[in-house]
Amino acid sequence: MRKLEYQVTFNTPAFLGNADQQAQWRTPPFKALLRQWWRVVHAPKVGFDVDELRRGESRLFGVAADGGDSRRSLVRLRLSAWESGKLERWERDDRLPHLEVTDRQGEVKNIGAQLYLGYGPLTFGDTGRRNQQGRPISDTKLNQEPQRTAIADRASQELTVIVPQSDLDEIRRAMALAAWFGTLGSRSRNGWGAMQIEAKGDTPSIPTLALAPLADVLRPLDQCLKLDWPHAIGTDERGPLVWRTGTVGSWREIMKELARIKIAFRAQPDLSLANVPEGRFAARHFLAYPITHHKVNGDAWGNKGRLANQMRFKVAKEDGQWRGVIAHLPCRLPEEMVAALPPHQQNNVDAMAPAAWQAVHKVLDQNANRVR
Repeated sequence: MRKLEYQVTFNTPAFLGNADQQAQWRTPPFKALLRQWWRVVHAPKVGFDVDELRRGESRLFGVAADGGDSRRSLVRLRLSAWESGKLERWERDDRLPHLEVTDRQGEVKNIGAQLYLGYGPLTFGDTGRRNQQGRPISDTKLNQEPQRTAIADRASQELTVIVPQSDLDEIRRAMALAAWFGTLGSRSRNGWGAMQIEAKGDTPSIPTLALAPLADVLRPLDQCLKLDWPHAIGTDERGPLVWRTGTVGSWREIMKELARIKIAFRAQPDLSLANVPEGRFAARHFLAYPITHHKVNGDAWGNKGRLANQMRFKVAKEDGQWRGVIAHLPCRLPEEMVAALPPHQQNNVDAMAPAAWQAVHKVLDQNANRVR
């Protein structure tokens, strides 16, 4: 067995907690993150065969089975402390315009950037603070139903990962991907719970995010869209589907920039829902589901359907500055969601998806820089 040691620091607050939704450092979410990126590393080695992948994952990470074929994990994780989160009150939220949010007169309204990216753990209401006139201040705050807490930015722990020698290289590669793109907790795909991971002691350092160290986990967009699970980082004719923003002086500024970019690619004309009939599937639904006021008819859609965002947002820290990282792990709609669509739309899904994602990538190219 080999031991890998890392210092893990949150660059943005993390809505990571226990069963009571109270913030707490715990090893299971870290292990789940490691498994997620291990799949991306291992998938090409088994020809993206999901059954082979599951067998390899069960061998390495263990499995609980009713039929007696349970196995203990060969990977062990340890944190220096299972501490509770200390963040109990939200400070402030920067606001920005959202083209799809208007008042009764049709004027575009401003919304909280952090609320937009963190709705659920965050909500809008009385913050408990008062202005100079003694009146309540309404702004983004931690949800009180149930009462939420968070792990604050800059909170840090030591993480130890113990792995078999035979799997060391793959685990190290998975930890590198977690360092470049990893986030934990609620709304983590929107950049909350973004982690800085740095090697400690004799553990080899994590390389800088660049094209060369990404090469073995890249796959063309059209190939990615044939499988309905996230198995690779996509590529197109311009390179990897990974973007970086410029640097700024705080995580709040970067979250505002990421919110602006997300609004820009979701609200663009090519993906507009303005003229889409109620209940009908449209290109915008590839991005995530559900969408407020725009449900799709069908047993796998409606109020029950769930489709996670394929775009992963991360806040990274470099030389005292913060930078946004955006990665796309493309995949096809789940088969049950496709099967619930009308026949003419089922036949059109595979043609619609590339165009929808190319429209997103075009906006990202206009607002951030590709990793080279």
